[in-house]
Amino acid sequence: MQHTASNAQADVDHDAEQESVVVHVQLRPRRGATRKCLAALATLAAEHDEVAFAVSGLSKDDRVVRVTVGVDLGPRTAVAKFSPQAQAAYAFVSAVFTSLYDHMPVYVAEPSLAERAAAAVLMERAAAGVTAADVLEALPVQAEPAPVPSPRTAGPGEQRIPA
Repeated sequence: MQHTASNAQADVDHDAEQESVVVHVQLRPRRGATRKCLAALATLAAEHDEVAFAVSGLSKDDRVVRVTVGVDLGPRTAVAKFSPQAQAAYAFVSAVFTSLYDHMPVYVAEPSLAERAAAAVLMERAAAGVTAADVLEALPVQAEPAPVPSPRTAGPGEQRIPA
């Protein structure tokens, strides 16, 4: 069988259509409320058992623990058509924001490699019976996040309007 450039492009287009779309939502419970947050997430997961999701990132600083949850919306074309899988996933994400609002949910980009590795350790040790709180205590504390950048200065030909 011959594989021409047009066939290759068709294969790429087909793969892109079948590529699964994942939304990352990060929960940021205060360090003392981490167990409560994870318990609430487990309860929510039981209510939405048809939704595929996983803890995809984990990190902490002096004040909060960042638990990133990756929610699978389904294949790109099915999401565009608002398939039942996508509807269920959207309902789950909506429930995360409405029922776990005390834990400061936000949309985020994909977790870093270190956050993914920490999440994998959490899942592995949780399967062995170790509590999530013990796993979180063993995580290294990350340095403070980068400060908010200052506003950029006006460039050539731009005029700054006073507030």
